[in-house]
Amino acid sequence: MKRMLPLLYLCLSLSVFAGQKDTGQPVTSRWQLGSNQDIIWNIASDSHLPHKDNLEMSGRQVSSIVTYGIDTQKKLSVSKQIIWPSMILKYDFRSYLMSTDSVTPQLSLNGKALLLSSPEKISFDGILHFSYTKGEIVIQRSIFPSTDKPAVFDLWEIQNTGKKIINIDVKDFFARNTYTGAENSYTVTTKIKGLQVALKKGEKLLVPVEHSAFIAGNEPLQMNALQEMEKRQAMIHEINAKLVLYTPDPVLNRAFQFAKIRTSECIFDSKMGLVHSPGGGRYYAGIWANDQVEYAGPFFPYLGYTAGNEASMNAYKKFMDTMTPFFKPIPSSYEMQGMMTSTGAGDRGDASMYGWGACLYALESGDVNTAKVLWPAIQWCLEYTQRQITSDGVVASNSDEMEGRIATGKANLSTSCLAYGAFTNAAYLAKALNEPSCIIEKYTQTAANLKQAIENYFGADIEGYHTYRYYAGHQTFRHWICLPLVMGINERKEGTIRALFEKLWTPDGLLVEKDLKTFWDRATLYALRGIFKGGETELALGKLTDYSRQRLLGEHVPYPVEAWPEGNQAHLAAESALYCRIYLEGMLGIQPTGFKSFTCLPRLPKEWEEMTLSNINAFGSTFTIHVKAIGQKSIEVNILKEGKQVYSKTDLTGSKFNVEL
Repeated sequence: MKRMLPLLYLCLSLSVFAGQKDTGQPVTSRWQLGSNQDIIWNIASDSHLPHKDNLEMSGRQVSSIVTYGIDTQKKLSVSKQIIWPSMILKYDFRSYLMSTDSVTPQLSLNGKALLLSSPEKISFDGILHFSYTKGEIVIQRSIFPSTDKPAVFDLWEIQNTGKKIINIDVKDFFARNTYTGAENSYTVTTKIKGLQVALKKGEKLLVPVEHSAFIAGNEPLQMNALQEMEKRQAMIHEINAKLVLYTPDPVLNRAFQFAKIRTSECIFDSKMGLVHSPGGGRYYAGIWANDQVEYAGPFFPYLGYTAGNEASMNAYKKFMDTMTPFFKPIPSSYEMQGMMTSTGAGDRGDASMYGWGACLYALESGDVNTAKVLWPAIQWCLEYTQRQITSDGVVASNSDEMEGRIATGKANLSTSCLAYGAFTNAAYLAKALNEPSCIIEKYTQTAANLKQAIENYFGADIEGYHTYRYYAGHQTFRHWICLPLVMGINERKEGTIRALFEKLWTPDGLLVEKDLKTFWDRATLYALRGIFKGGETELALGKLTDYSRQRLLGEHVPYPVEAWPEGNQAHLAAESALYCRIYLEGMLGIQPTGFKSFTCLPRLPKEWEEMTLSNINAFGSTFTIHVKAIGQKSIEVNILKEGKQVYSKTDLTGSKFNVEL
């Protein structure tokens, strides 16, 4: 039997879950869970070499993709691609100031050049660390971006663990390059301050490598690398303390923790204000109707991260600029700090993306004033969508978020499902705003009509699977057949889940389409959410566990990715928000019904006796949900606020709980 937590202990000890020492490793993995909310690659014991990987870290004014590798001789290589999103070289899509650097300090110990062998380990806790031992010298190298300045640091901490004084010489280094931009010229510098130190027993020396950029002619910022690292650590600590997941599987807990960090850090200063952006080396200081409006926006109210909520509202407001009385399609994205729009893919169903995402955000925020700001834009999107409904009752669009990479017909399943979600949640929002009953009834009826049209138009038997075609004439399986499940449409649940797992699933998640080699994590993450929501808990858990271990501890760590081969598995930030939403909307089955209310349909796996999500910041409250199995057939849901139980109910497994806060 697994350990059970008495409710009183739960009330007193929820804060411990975020920092507990996890145990239990996957059978095969390159990385392991560490005891300090980190993951560790033990180089010394790794015989499967060479291996190279990369990960992204971001701050308000900079992002860095760090590529690191170990060759067959266990020699380390590291390079940093640094991007400054607010420094634009020309007004052309994604023409940001970028630089690649692999400079390291030249160190001498007692007059002899320090030649480092392989690091014993590489670890990651939101900062990338490389650990060495060289005789009586211990070195910890840490790479991280500034939280709020246009700089990336490579900080070397050198400690003397021996009894004798060690004389250390650090060679001075300075490099400067100037670039002509669209509005300014920019200077990029890399610098190491030379010094000579006699290091006594136990003493530490900090040697920072600073990569920074500034407007040419301005004085460069004076920065302290240690203080910048402490600020980065404080940000990570803040995120780790919010929306804390506790399950019996430590891998899921850690993957959830890291996903929060990735989606929260990727927020940039721009002319639009703070904006959440995908990242990945291409997508910065810009907003997308899918990534920001549909994926990440509805996550931030649960996290309660102030910058995330501000960035989400900035995105929702920016899209209002093109919502005119002429009802032309809204752009797919605003890029280059909002100075350019993208409409190359035509209407991808962007209005439906906006309507669904903004409705969820408004309800989850629990704030009437926020909802009133968004309500006119939501109504515009619903009216636009209504005008695209065909004689078959489905919603026409030029493409979907695959943007023409693959055929979508004149009306696709994705756009119609997103529209169904938008109208369904708009009815809840209209009621919460005390809108006239005719508005509520209109949206409710439109949602019902769309649900039936989805069945009539897209419902199909393909290769013996009772599932959906993606568009008229489509004869094979497409990843977005998972979307009806996400929206709570379960009429073809069994056949759809079988098709997803038997025809499209790979060790890297879902293929875009049967017989194609391309996968996009976003569809995998949506599918897992929908399968949990549909009640196939054990199937979903098995795939979620495999996926999480692959992403967190496998060959390309530690986050969900964009796509392969096109995106080369970039660590886009909004995919991490989708990972977290598997637990919120899939496993816990949270559906907002008002500013202070939601339904909860928990899907607790049979092997689990409990799960907890603590420090949730949504619906105008901070609260904890604790779900516990009662015998074989019942489940108990407890809601706690400020350590006090405010809701408790036991019902049969598979029941929906109505919660008022």
